[in-house]
Parts: sequence; structure tokens; C-alpha cells
Amino acid sequence: MKRLLIALLALIPTIALAAGSGVKLDKANYDLHDKASLQSGAALFMNYCFACHSTQYQRYNRVAEDLSIPLDLMQENLIFTGVKVGQLMENAMQADDAAAWFGAPAPDLTLVARVRGADWIYTYLRSFYADETRPFGVNNLVFPSVGMPHVLEELQGVPSIKEELRMIDGEEHAVVTGIESDGSGEMSADEYDQAVLDLVNFLVYSGEPIQLERKRLGYWVMGFLAIFFVFSYLLKKEYWRDVH
Repeated sequence: MKRLLIALLALIPTIALAAGSGVKLDKANYDLHDKASLQSGAALFMNYCFACHSTQYQRYNRVAEDLSIPLDLMQENLIFTGVKVGQLMENAMQADDAAAWFGAPAPDLTLVARVRGADWIYTYLRSFYADETRPFGVNNLVFPSVGMPHVLEELQGVPSIKEELRMIDGEEHAVVTGIESDGSGEMSADEYDQAVLDLVNFLVYSGEPIQLERKRLGYWVMGFLAIFFVFSYLLKKEYWRDVH
């Protein structure tokens, strides 16, 4: 019982992290088999996120190989720091500068999908809204008072909160029902949702590049164990036949 209580206490930070602000998370229906989506997500990440957030546990050539991106195109369109294609994906922002500008260094995002979860990232990137009281003029429903600008605003447009009055305990309260754009972005609402999903897809890949291979090998391992069990059972019966 003591060990069980210790294990449950150890899980509390993880449960709290998953719970976040209490906002219901939308399902991110990403697909690691979709190379076009992964390529689009990589392009979005390098153009909109990489200036602040690195993925320092990846290498450009590994990403290019896994996502079927020709090395010359990777070098020409997705490498902005002048490094060689075999180097780690580290950006040029200094931690001290990031802390001065944003209050804290921008975290590396290699493993963010494994820490936060795909649904959290997908909902977070679609939950920014205009808030003039914040330093960058935006806030976020999933991560209130976040110190990050809405870097995808030119794609989405200026987002605002949708509210409606509802009766709660006999009194009217304004309830947040979602986010809507003013239509000034380069993308429609559906296109923006797909772009965010592509970005999430890339971050899920980044967190575990061999996920598909791991699952493929897992089926073979389970099949081997099933066959091995049959032979082990028959061998056990043969060894114990005279005993019984």
C-alpha cells in the first residue's frame, strides 16, 4: 500500500500538466504516414517557430531523409542559419536575449509533443485571442498569460473570444464558446486548422522519429511471442507428461 501511495503521488505533476487550465482539448487527428502533412509542418515550424524555438536533438539531414525532402531543397528552403545539413537544428537566439524579451528562454520543442501531448498543442495553437492588456496583445485560453506572441496570426487573422450568456445557478454568466477570426488572415478557418494539424504532426514526429518503425516491429515481436508461447506450452506438456 505504501508503494502504491508513493507511485500515485509521483503521478500528480503529470496529471496536473495534462489537466492544464481546464479547457476541453480538441482531438488532433494527425497522421505520421502523411508525408505531405509532415513536410508542410516542417516548413511551418522552420518559418514561424524556429526563430525562437529550436529542436536541438534533431539533425537536418535526418529530418530530410525521414520526410522525403531532397537535401538541396532542405538546404535552400529550410536552413536559415548557414549551417551544414548534417548539423543539429539549433537556432541563433541566445538564451539571455530570449529571457530579456519574453521573460524566460524559449523552450526547445523536440520533445514537446511527448510532454504536452498532441491534443494540447493543437488546442493551444488555436486558442490565442486578442488581449490588449498583455505585452504582445494576445492571450491564450489553454495557457493563460502566456509570454508568447501569436506567431501564426498572419495566417489565422486577428482572433477574438466568442461568448454567450448562459444561466448558471439561476444567474446569467458569459461563457466562452470558442475562438473566431476577423477574416484578415491568409487562410480560411479550415485551412488554418489543417496548418496547425500539420505543425502538430511534425512535432509528434520530432518527439519520436522511429515511432512508426517501433510499432511495426512491435507487431512482429508480439507475433513471435505468441508462436513461442505455443511451442513453450507444448514443450512443457512433453516434459511433464510422465509426472502426471
